[in-house]
Amino acid sequence: MTDDTPADRPHRNFYGRTRGKTLKPSQRVYLDEDLAPLSPGPVSWEENPERRPLDLAARFGDVPVWLEIGFGGGEHMVHQAARNPGVGIIGAEPFINGVAMLLGKIRAAGVTNLAVHPGDVRDVFDVLQPSSIDRAFLLYPDPWPKKRHHRRRFVTPEHLEPLARVLKPGAIFRVATDIPDYVRQTLDEVPKAGFSWLAEGPDDWRKPWDDWISTRYEQKALREGRVPHYLTFRRN
Repeated sequence: MTDDTPADRPHRNFYGRTRGKTLKPSQRVYLDEDLAPLSPGPVSWEENPERRPLDLAARFGDVPVWLEIGFGGGEHMVHQAARNPGVGIIGAEPFINGVAMLLGKIRAAGVTNLAVHPGDVRDVFDVLQPSSIDRAFLLYPDPWPKKRHHRRRFVTPEHLEPLARVLKPGAIFRVATDIPDYVRQTLDEVPKAGFSWLAEGPDDWRKPWDDWISTRYEQKALREGRVPHYLTFRRN
């Protein structure tokens, strides 16, 4: 992976590929017609080099705002938006095929309380006010299985510290993964960033949340014999 980070940008790209299979004609239409209107505001360094904070009230109104970090194909994000019409949800995802899939699901569901950033969530962190987010989701993140790549995982201080900054005290942070070592690292690193793990019993991390919808990543894990884990934290 090459590093094409602008010289004045303070962090490198740690995610993987940003494109997959050739987009369908309909997906190209979604990107051309729907992506710009769903912007949360000026996030990218090109359009907001001064890193001016986003006006979430102007985008969503006076409602709680949630953040999904790497929304994959978007099924969970659309599910939550439909279930919680009184909440605004921002999703960040650098994989353009996943963005196109999400846009198609948004059209089909007719939900309007979503905003989409097709890029690095850390750029969103840069332009969020402190204590402005009420809930965050990290669902089946890239496990970066090789040990030398573990620093690329989201559950490291480089990512967790800005997440903690933008979450309100008492905000919930949900993590789902099927990788045992990712569970270990999550339980080790997230509390250090100012969170408390909300496990009440030994099997809590194997129980999905009451409002959970199974994603394609979870279904793949189950087909391949891996056990999903669901971890809930509260911002101190």
